[in-house]
Amino acid sequence: MSKKIGFLSFGHWSPHPTSSTQSASDALLQSIDLAVAAEELGADGAYFRVHHFARQLGSPFPLLAAVGARTSRIEIGTGVVDMRYSNPLTFAEDAGAADLIAGGRLQLGISRGSPEQVIDGWRYFGFEPAEGESDADMARRHTELALEALSGKQFAQPSPRPMFPNPPGLLRIEPYSEGLRERIWWGAASDATARWSAELGMNLMSSTLKTDESGEPFHVQQAKQIRAFRQAWAEAGHDHEPRVSVSRSIFALVNDLDRAYFGVNREKSDQVGIIDNVRSVFGRTYAAEPDVLIDELSQDEAIAEADTLLLTVPNQLGVEYNAHVIEAILKDVAPALGWR
Repeated sequence: MSKKIGFLSFGHWSPHPTSSTQSASDALLQSIDLAVAAEELGADGAYFRVHHFARQLGSPFPLLAAVGARTSRIEIGTGVVDMRYSNPLTFAEDAGAADLIAGGRLQLGISRGSPEQVIDGWRYFGFEPAEGESDADMARRHTELALEALSGKQFAQPSPRPMFPNPPGLLRIEPYSEGLRERIWWGAASDATARWSAELGMNLMSSTLKTDESGEPFHVQQAKQIRAFRQAWAEAGHDHEPRVSVSRSIFALVNDLDRAYFGVNREKSDQVGIIDNVRSVFGRTYAAEPDVLIDELSQDEAIAEADTLLLTVPNQLGVEYNAHVIEAILKDVAPALGWR
């Protein structure tokens, strides 16, 4: 099955002698450069993880707009924006502007977020769950409001004495980017939230961890989640086809540097841990010579089910090396699997 193949960067930076990203400036500028390089190599997507209060990429829209201005073809996305921290209408404004700059290439992954660097960090951003709500409920409420705004809903009563002339009727969030509403993805960890995202008409973004709901291998549980999502989508009766992405750490060992970085102490099995007091299963890292990788990846049921594969990249190793990582998968692995 042909697939879109992109990269997912966490945008780590650290003033450590071995890091190629010494500062936030390095992380941002190298993210742009890697997106440009990935487009030149023929990759399909440049996606960025968003974490607050961390030495990573925090505010995504300036970065997405800059990547959009420097590229012409590649999809540009997030994986994921934590909607507990997001004002839904500001999110819709920023997303619309960045999408227009990029010519309609944004693919925005959003979610209720992951474990945080600080306690209840969303409170510092001015957000508080309503009575009876959890922070996850608040994220979903923010999401539904953002989706309405992205759809172009007109809801705001115009001033009788506006500074500038208004179009007739109620007003919507501007700038509005047509089609962006259908390019929103939900990062789902459970089968239930995958079905919820389908009901709301969001694409599915499934990561390298999942709530352990059956004790089966990670890729099997993830494939079942994808099938549950597609079934819920069909039952909802949406008039367009959904997309599904999975993320994987995959390294083709084609030179001595690859083998030095990833060829030793390779973990061949899934890992299990506790995330937010929930038992979760984490997918393994794939690192091997191309012929071995081709055999191993052909047995990954979730990759087979997805239309988009995001390669998690070690961004602190620098743009040149990460471009090599992407190129090795595109040239030495993907064609043999029918992804290209």
